[in-house]
Amino acid sequence: MNIDKKLSHVEFLNREYHIQHMSYERETAFFQSIRMGDAERMHALYHPLDSEELGKLSDDPLRNLKYHLIITVALITRSCIEGGMEMEAAYNLSDIYIQSIDKCTSISEVHMLHRELVEDYVQRMQILHKQTLYPKPIIICMDYIYDYLHTKLSLSQLAKAAGLSPSYLSRLFHKETGMTISEYITRKRVEAAENMLKFSDHSCIEISNYLCFSSESHFIQVFKKQTGYTPREYRKHFFRKR
Repeated sequence: MNIDKKLSHVEFLNREYHIQHMSYERETAFFQSIRMGDAERMHALYHPLDSEELGKLSDDPLRNLKYHLIITVALITRSCIEGGMEMEAAYNLSDIYIQSIDKCTSISEVHMLHRELVEDYVQRMQILHKQTLYPKPIIICMDYIYDYLHTKLSLSQLAKAAGLSPSYLSRLFHKETGMTISEYITRKRVEAAENMLKFSDHSCIEISNYLCFSSESHFIQVFKKQTGYTPREYRKHFFRKR
């Protein structure tokens, strides 16, 4: 393929039909607003994907929108990582949305998903910017919990990872976060369960076992206490049907 010849042809067609891409400045400002958790500015800069400023990546209108939304997710993800979002969490969220984009069967679904994901990212960054910066051992402990959430976690494991004694880590964690380590692990497991209920077909018992709850009944009890819903009710309300 002669890339230069193809490029010249595309530039000619764009000039002929007055096709322009979104300005770099506005695009950068939009991603910056999400990175900073600035929902008001994000709403002001938000543009639906069917605007005339989209480049043509496919002759098929639906596939064209999908490609553009995947690119948008990739750029938002990297911007949020630069803004302080945990890298693994950011890429996992990106994977979830890209899989959802792939399953869209209509242009209206792509539009709805576009709006949903930018709202989700900006809210997550809003929360992140409000959070207190923790000492390094606490961050190490939190990262370890995130990485091994699907396994049995012990205080001694976490203390070893953080380089502190178990008793000192326990006191420090409670002082810095206002939660015991056990309470924090439970909260993170319920958050992970929420995502699995929304974006997967795993049964409640499978999710309970995967996230190391002592039993399905304990999982249901803890989940309802934190979310206000039973797992079954939560899935009924929030599962994305594609």
